[in-house]
Formats: sequence, C-alpha cells, structure tokens
Amino acid sequence: MHTLVAVVDPDVILTHALGTLRMVLEYLGTVAFAISGAVAASRRRMDLVGAVVLAGLVAVGGGTMRDLLLRQPVFWIENPTLVLVAIATALAIAPFARRRDLGALARHRIVEHSDAAGLAIFVVIGTGIALDAGASPVAAMIVGVVNGVGGGILRDLFAAQVPEVFWNGQLYATAALGGAFALWALWAAGAPAEVVFWVPLLVILVLRTLSLRRGWGVPSVAVVQKRELQTESHA
Repeated sequence: MHTLVAVVDPDVILTHALGTLRMVLEYLGTVAFAISGAVAASRRRMDLVGAVVLAGLVAVGGGTMRDLLLRQPVFWIENPTLVLVAIATALAIAPFARRRDLGALARHRIVEHSDAAGLAIFVVIGTGIALDAGASPVAAMIVGVVNGVGGGILRDLFAAQVPEVFWNGQLYATAALGGAFALWALWAAGAPAEVVFWVPLLVILVLRTLSLRRGWGVPSVAVVQKRELQTESHA
C-alpha cells in the first residue's frame, strides 16, 4: 500500500487536474459565448437558424482561427461536442428571446459578464496552446487574443455591424492582451502551472469587470463631427 502511494507523482496529478479543469472551463466558455451569440441574433430579429449560426460562430470561431494560425487540425472537426453545446445553448435561449424575456439578462449584465468569462477562458487556453506549439511570445499573445475575440468579431460581421471590439472603447481586446501577456510572463518565469493558469484568467476578468462597472476604456482615435457625418451620408 505504501509502495503504491509512493509512486504517485504529484505533478502528474496536478497536470491531470488542470487538464480536467481546462476542459470544464472550455465548456463553460462555449456556453457563455453561445449565449451572447443567441442574444445578438434576437436583437437583430433573426430566426432560429440565425440564432444557431451566430451562437456557433462566437463559440468556436476564435478556436478555429487559432488552429488555422498554428497550422493545427481544427479542434471541432474530429470532436464536434463544443459545436453541439453551442447549438443546444442557442435552442435553450430562443424561447426566452421569443417571449422578449431578455430584459432581465440586460438589467443584470448577465450577457456581458458571461461574455467576459468566455473571453478570459479562451484567451488563457489559446495562449497556452500557442506556447506549447512553439510559437514566439508575441505570436502566442496574438493567437491568445484572437482565440478570445475572434468569435465575437465573426458574430458581429454576420450580424451586419462593425465588430464591437473595434469601436466601443471598453477594455475588451486590451484586457485579453493583458491576460495573454501575464500568462507568457509567468510561463517564462517558470511559475507553477496553476499560477500560470489562474492569474491571467483573473487579470482578464478584473479588467473587463472594471470596464463594465466603472466605464474604464481606451481613448477613441478621432471624434467624428456632426458635419462630417452629414457629408458622408450625402457622399
């Protein structure tokens, strides 16, 4: 009995636990992003097909971009479970949207906070996968940000609007980059695996939450005057 206990490697247990936790969080992140996609479809008055498509795009779009950038097999081709989770989430949200019960979600910022959770999870996962694949630090951070925000960009493009990440001035892509940088710095410093995983995730969540609650953001590049808008409308 003592021999069996002695041969158990704590590092192996930790690695297995972190792998399981990452899988659970990946499912949670997929659900969170799928909710934002389904809500966006309802706001654009799309039908059920549109809701499913937008939910799927925002849920797996960033991961698809990540795998294409790293020249790896696209993760959902062999295992479409996350796609099915996104579809199921959209179908579950659809009845609430149909009855116009999304006001409660808006009042409690449920969509924004679930989206923040999905962002944090997928940035950490994407950056870690890129580093494991041998990407340079800069490339790994870019891949991590793309993994986090890519699905939302596709969602907005298919909803016929300028991607919100480019114009709303909030800490979104900036928060993602901060988390990706924190992950790389901790990884390069040889920090424990659990620290490398949790600290960047919390960095993103804190920055995004502060942006939502206190209005923190980045400055606009330019202020468009009313006269300019009138000129563009007549161009």
